[in-house]
Amino acid sequence: MKTTGGDEEAKRRAGESAAALVEPGTVVGLGTGSTAAHAIRRLGEAVAEGLDVVGVPTSFQSRELAREVGVPLRALDEVDGIDLAIDGADQVSGFDLVKGGGAAHAREKVVDAMAERFVAVADPSKRVDVLSHPVPVEVLPDTHTVVARTVRDAGGDPTLRRAEGKDGPVVTDNGNLVLDCDFGEIPDPGALSGTLATVPGVVEHGLFVGLADEVHVGTDTGVTVYD
Repeated sequence: MKTTGGDEEAKRRAGESAAALVEPGTVVGLGTGSTAAHAIRRLGEAVAEGLDVVGVPTSFQSRELAREVGVPLRALDEVDGIDLAIDGADQVSGFDLVKGGGAAHAREKVVDAMAERFVAVADPSKRVDVLSHPVPVEVLPDTHTVVARTVRDAGGDPTLRRAEGKDGPVVTDNGNLVLDCDFGEIPDPGALSGTLATVPGVVEHGLFVGLADEVHVGTDTGVTVYD
């Protein structure tokens, strides 16, 4: 369930605003999605201008884009830490996020949680008072029906994410499947996060509760920073 829509210029402003925070010598977590892609492109321009950085990609998509624009890369296990992570979101409420539209949320959560500073980037359409976006849940392939039953018992409506352009389900970079779980409004993301995390067969879910240190939201004229 890729999240589409949103103003492309607002996304660009948000991504480039976060990229401007990158200092020489920084190890940067490179998020996945259309808004994070603008940050990666801007970092590529900065590298071409002489900026010394190392990027840690969160997906095949972000790795390929970073290579295309010239950002030097390292795998997660090749760095001692991450100074700054820049990542998008499918929905934002305060500093709580729903992520996983690109099916990369398992790796994104590791990188974003590991970072000394995690900056989320978004356009205004992603900001809400209460999270309500279906929560992507990455599951081991043989367990998706069992996990789906548990999600229903918890009040959710799970749907196996289907691939576009091919028959069958979406397969993550980790070789797993994704259930998009609609819980309606989520007044207590922390409680739901805890519930989903304890379900056998769940690899990772897309609720990022309190992980963001800043949220940069692009607007028609600039960027609003929430910190």
